[in-house]
Amino acid sequence: MLKALIFDFDGTLLDTETPEFEAWQTIYREHGTELALTDWLEGVGTWYAFDPYVDLSQKLGHTVDQDAIKARLKTLHGDVLLGIPPRDGVLHVLDAARARGLKLGVASSSSHAWVDGHLARRNLMGYFDAIKCRDDVGNQRTKPQPDLYLAVLDALGVSATEAIAFEDSLNGIKSAKAAGVYVIAISNSITRHMQLDLAEKRVESFEAVRLGELDGLVA
Repeated sequence: MLKALIFDFDGTLLDTETPEFEAWQTIYREHGTELALTDWLEGVGTWYAFDPYVDLSQKLGHTVDQDAIKARLKTLHGDVLLGIPPRDGVLHVLDAARARGLKLGVASSSSHAWVDGHLARRNLMGYFDAIKCRDDVGNQRTKPQPDLYLAVLDALGVSATEAIAFEDSLNGIKSAKAAGVYVIAISNSITRHMQLDLAEKRVESFEAVRLGELDGLVA
């Protein structure tokens, strides 16, 4: 019986990934080089797999000024990130889930400062019964490790077979599946280039999600 929905944050609830990638593309080009999408995708959904500061330094042959780059990034996409709305259909799914008495959780490889801040600015914090981030499991135990999902399941008091996860990345899908959770892939403009076939189901938008159709997907 379905008792809980668990959501990834970046790229799933809010598409923070597209403006971040575009900002980094600009940074690389301003330094006379290019950021490959294939390299960037390695780090999507996790925390440690790809470091653009290290990658850019290696391409240039010298250590870059991280403080200067952080300031430039803030100029390029700071206001954009603050204004990003929830993805299409998210609020409908959250409201419908609450109306049905489902528990809701977030499992994110980002920090609480990042996730909680964005959720609070959009008045979304109250929807969620549990939010687990890399602060809760440690940098090396983020996705694709199962720890974040296991922590959310424990906090919600449900078993893996009573939950469904929504993920936009391969690392996130691997994490949820390693915890035994059924996964629905919902890609964005960046992660649509990933192979997401490990997910049991794929939808293009939350607008295509019908809660009544999810009951039969879990034991």
